[in-house]
Amino acid sequence: MIQPIQKDLNLIKDITSFNSDSFFKVWWLGQSGFLLKYRNETILFDPYLSDSLTEKYKNTDKPHTRISDLVVHPALLNNINIVTSSHNHTDHLDAETLNPIFENNSMAAFVIPEANRAFVVERLKCALDFPIGLDEKKNVKIGNFEIIGIPAAHNTIERNENGQCKFLGYIVKFGAYTIYHSGDTLWYEGLQEILMDNHIDMAFLPINGNKPERKVAGNLSFKEAAELGKVSKVKMVIPHHYDLFEFNTEDPENFKNACDKIGTPYKILELGEGFVFNRNENHLMP
Repeated sequence: MIQPIQKDLNLIKDITSFNSDSFFKVWWLGQSGFLLKYRNETILFDPYLSDSLTEKYKNTDKPHTRISDLVVHPALLNNINIVTSSHNHTDHLDAETLNPIFENNSMAAFVIPEANRAFVVERLKCALDFPIGLDEKKNVKIGNFEIIGIPAAHNTIERNENGQCKFLGYIVKFGAYTIYHSGDTLWYEGLQEILMDNHIDMAFLPINGNKPERKVAGNLSFKEAAELGKVSKVKMVIPHHYDLFEFNTEDPENFKNACDKIGTPYKILELGEGFVFNRNENHLMP
């Protein structure tokens, strides 16, 4: 079982102690979950902090066997300003994770694809008007953060009867920075141009690949993530969507080697690890 570099109260202490008007800090919470803090405001991307999928698929032909320990109990997370869900799959929209977070952070905003509103409300048993719905090219400003929806292909760019995307990635602008959280996605036509046009400082990209034998929708491979970061001129790529479930993972060393081969700037985080990004110097701060 992979152990976090820091977890629970030690992680909370690290998050709470960081405060900067110039830089931002990011922590990897496992799978596609990241917490970003800037000017004492936080945005929590796609957290999955439970064993709900392991329980759901126990004794089936698709067991979700954990290979890493839980980073933080969701009820410990506090001072959360924004939470996102990029799509309806449970590792991105988990009631056992989200409800404890919202119970402890009553003022937190919840950003979702507008196409998924009815599903989200049913799963979380929340008020219909609680989530903030986005779509392709739609945006919302919450505190220091402007969040913009862009399509995600998982495995296709799927839309509802109103033409709204069911799978989104989020571009987030704050201060001098712009970051991209992919959600789950393949490399579709136009994605590179979107990222280049937005001058992305940091991109969180999946690396687990697209293998039909897994019987689940796929993502960028480690090689594609490295290549997309390179051609899109991203200043730093952070890999995600690995080291959670035995059947659907990837060795981050393969991503490292792919980046080193073509010169893609990257950082591989350990579970629970946080670091500070300095845009001007384009390296990690102590």
